[in-house]
Amino acid sequence: MIELVLAGPGRNALGTPVMERALQDLYAAKGEPLLVRGEGTCFSAGLNLKEIATLDADQMERFLALLDTLVVGLLEHAGPVVACINGHAIAGGCVIALACDLRVCTSAPATRVGLNEVALGLTFPPRILKLARARLAPSHATRVLLEAGLYAPQEALRLGLVHEVSDHVEQDARKLLEQLARNSREAYAATKRELNEPVLSLNPQEIAAFTERVLPRWTSAELKAKMLNALAKN
Repeated sequence: MIELVLAGPGRNALGTPVMERALQDLYAAKGEPLLVRGEGTCFSAGLNLKEIATLDADQMERFLALLDTLVVGLLEHAGPVVACINGHAIAGGCVIALACDLRVCTSAPATRVGLNEVALGLTFPPRILKLARARLAPSHATRVLLEAGLYAPQEALRLGLVHEVSDHVEQDARKLLEQLARNSREAYAATKRELNEPVLSLNPQEIAAFTERVLPRWTSAELKAKMLNALAKN
C-alpha cells in the first residue's frame, strides 16, 4: 500500500506545486494499491484561488491541463485507489476524491464535501463534468452540481459523493483498500478501465467546448474580481 498525500498551504489547496508533486507520487506508485489523503485535518479545500486569480489565458490552460492530467492519472491507475477524506473535500478537492475508485469520509460533523463551482461562477471542464455524471446518480448529480452545496458527511453519503462515513476514517480506508487489493490485479485493472472509459474519452465537440466556453469564463475579469473578493473575506 502506497500513500499519496495532498499537502500544501490553504488547507492543501491544489496549486501547481501541489498537483505536480501529487502526479510524481502517483506515477511512482506504478499501479500499486494507493491511499489518497490530505495532510493534517483536511483532504483539500479546492483549487488554489490565489494562483488562479493571477493567471492569463495561456497559464490557465496549463493549470487546468495539470488538473486534468491528475484526474486522468487516478482514473488510469491500474491498482485500487481509495480516498481517505480526512476533512474538507471541496470543489477541486472533491474532484480528486471522485477520481478515486472508492471514498471513505470522516464522520466529523464540521467536515464539508461538495462541488461548489457554480456558486463561484465557474463552468466545469468537460472531463470533470463527465466524472461527476459517472460517479453520481442522475438525480443526485443535478442537485450536487446545480445547488453547488457543501454537505456534511451523512448528507454526502446520501447523495453518493462518498461510499462510507467512519469515526476512524484512515483505519477504515486502509481496510477497504486492502480488501480491494485482494482481488485479481488483472481483472481489477481491466474492469476499472472499462468503467472509466466514458470519462477518459473526450470527443472533438467537448474539447472545443473547453476552449470556446470554459476557458474564457475561468479567465474573465468578472470571475477574478469575484475570487479576490472571496479571498479577502477569508
